[in-house]
Amino acid sequence: MMYRVLAVIGGAFALAACSSASDWASLDAFKSGPSLDTVSLESEPPGAEAKASNGQTCRTPCALALPMDAASSVTFTLNGYQPETERLEAITATGEPPRLRPNPVVVELTPATPSTARKPAKPAAKKPATRPKPAAAPSAAPMTASPTQNPSSPWPTNPPPMRQ
Repeated sequence: MMYRVLAVIGGAFALAACSSASDWASLDAFKSGPSLDTVSLESEPPGAEAKASNGQTCRTPCALALPMDAASSVTFTLNGYQPETERLEAITATGEPPRLRPNPVVVELTPATPSTARKPAKPAAKKPATRPKPAAAPSAAPMTASPTQNPSSPWPTNPPPMRQ
């Protein structure tokens, strides 16, 4: 009878120890995390910021380890260029581990157009610009100041330089 009491008490202690086990004793350490694939990222021109949909960032050329459990995307941004987004999809083949496609991701960034460079409207009929008559100045003195804008015209007399 004494052995039965000791066995019940020992079992109770063992059961109590299992319920108060710390995190290090749990079996969660043996569970695998999300499956990752390393994706190479390149841009033309290089130096763009690549930001994955899960928040990871790097400067191109670079590589990120991205999870394959959900669809993801990478957005490339660089000052003076339009942002580009590339979608990645997980593919599985029999006998091979899953991987993300495309890999490597290569993006050619398009230069941004200035917000003021819209489709030009047809120019209005030009009115001759009237210049103020110079005051009594010696006629031999060279003119060094640039031409001024006609106050009644909203258009400048010289067109702005064109960017290419």
